Amino acid sequence: MAIWLSEREQRLVAGAETASAATPIPTQIVSNGEYLPPPQSEVQKRVERRIFELADANAKYLGLSRRAFLRTSCGMATAFLAMKEVYGANVFQVDAREARDPELSLARAQSLTGQFIFDDQTHFVRDDFDHKELLGLGDFAAEHWNPKLKEEGVTLARYKFQNYIKELYYDSDTSMTLLSGAPFDDPTWWLLSNEQIARARDVINDFAGSRRMYAHTVITPKQPGWMEEVDKAIAVYKPDSWKAYTIGDPLAPSKFPWRLDDEKLMYPFYEKAVKAGITTICIHKGLLPPDYEKSFAGVWEYATTADIGKTAKDWPQMNFVIYHSALRPFLELPDQAWQEFEASGRIKWSTDLAEIPAKYGVTNVYAELGTSFANSAVAHPKFSAALIGTLVKGLGADHVVWGTDTLWYGSPQWQIEAMRRLEIPEDMQKKYGFAALGGANSATKQLIFGANSARLYRVNLKAAANNPAMPAYSEDRLAKLKAQYELAEKEPSNLRYGYVRAG
Repeated sequence: MAIWLSEREQRLVAGAETASAATPIPTQIVSNGEYLPPPQSEVQKRVERRIFELADANAKYLGLSRRAFLRTSCGMATAFLAMKEVYGANVFQVDAREARDPELSLARAQSLTGQFIFDDQTHFVRDDFDHKELLGLGDFAAEHWNPKLKEEGVTLARYKFQNYIKELYYDSDTSMTLLSGAPFDDPTWWLLSNEQIARARDVINDFAGSRRMYAHTVITPKQPGWMEEVDKAIAVYKPDSWKAYTIGDPLAPSKFPWRLDDEKLMYPFYEKAVKAGITTICIHKGLLPPDYEKSFAGVWEYATTADIGKTAKDWPQMNFVIYHSALRPFLELPDQAWQEFEASGRIKWSTDLAEIPAKYGVTNVYAELGTSFANSAVAHPKFSAALIGTLVKGLGADHVVWGTDTLWYGSPQWQIEAMRRLEIPEDMQKKYGFAALGGANSATKQLIFGANSARLYRVNLKAAANNPAMPAYSEDRLAKLKAQYELAEKEPSNLRYGYVRAG
């Protein structure tokens, strides 16, 4: 079994927890191991320096250390101010007063209390997962990339259940999650089994006393016994939706790639799914290594959007949620990707996805933002605005769903803040026909953050008995524990997990 990073690539990276700056927003692209992260660009270095310059001044004004300041809401605002200054585009909405006025930051946070956020793509690994080289933390990373990790005791615990609860439900504004997984040709590499995904959902919901987690069942077309596993899922696991990788295996060229529109292979599955009432399928598309034409030769074509339109038209009863918005790799050369967009008005593979409704006359295709939004916001904010603008223009604001790929990147809170503050600059709106995204709690952002997934997953948002203004989950056991946690003034760590390119 190959690993995500080659031996050559392993020598080029370091553990993100200790090798990247603990800023509220990452200042370089963080990889989960699925691709080689590019070096920190000169512009990103300028952002990092400017964050620290502003933080030093604002921390002194508030009587805090820089480290303590950067963990506050004022520190988060400072990071967006630095990005706004350096990138020279009005992509992120931020008031300079937020960086020095805790009361203003508190008022903003309180105004967003109750905003419904459904994270459509989350992960953790099973307790007995033993492929440390996959995630890059623990012994493998310490031995090969970053000896300092041995001293600091970083382990795979960062990617396990307990930390999942902390990062999603305590240290972020996430309301509900969808727990996902991934298939591999070698079953020992599965992060979670389908049974474990279903069990985790049931444990969390029983503990909370309300519906806080939804669950996938991962399907593996062409692999022996895959339809028997589908039958078992319908009867036993009762998943809320399906997860699929048409490329087969995300680690290396698979023996089992397949197409959504393979009538002999897949249409019997759709028929079973519809009959069972489990009509949403989430499909990994795009997000391949930069050298995918070589490293995934003969397989990469299965990660494109070519098989979506016909399938969606043939199966209007099904909803097809395309993970990562089918974004073709742009990470190694984000400036080049932006130049290509400026020249053509297109984003490779993502624009193809956005054009499917008009081309095929369908309304059952959705784009999910996991990893693609996070890394484009860090690498090139204007490109990130172009990506969201393209998806909203083509698919509609009611067909773009929020996902963060947490736990791969640490807490999702900075991603939530980035989306809340994101706006498409007026010149881009005029040139490309994009609609404005609006403020932090605009109608468009409410749809993206949660309302679209609520519709897909039939989420019951009825009011709580004790508070008619708030939904039931706002008063469950997790909500009460989070309130106690916040009362204790716990602060976010600003840690990232995974890899960054070594300096």
